[in-house]
Amino acid sequence: MKTILTAIAGGLVVALALSAQAQGMQEMEGMQATQRAPVAKAEGVIKTVDLTGHSVTIAHGAVPSLQWPPMTMPFAATEEQLAGLKSGDAVTFTFRIEGGRAVIDAIKK
Repeated sequence: MKTILTAIAGGLVVALALSAQAQGMQEMEGMQATQRAPVAKAEGVIKTVDLTGHSVTIAHGAVPSLQWPPMTMPFAATEEQLAGLKSGDAVTFTFRIEGGRAVIDAIKK
């Protein structure tokens, strides 16, 4: 009888430990999913707008927060963000690096 109670108590301890570990992992996964890349700010001139590809190519100045020199590069953008933009427009914008690509957060002329 004592052996059975010891086995049940041991099983209960293991089950509680595994449950706590699983809960901790779920909280960590949730934290990673809600964390976003930091926003960087830049100014530049639009070179091309690709409405079908949802991107805009911008010749931008240096981005000190990322230690980037001035360069010309594409940025992913939504249709709403691209609306009204054309080649030659001077813009100020914020962006993030997500999944290895630059994604416009906000953009204005």
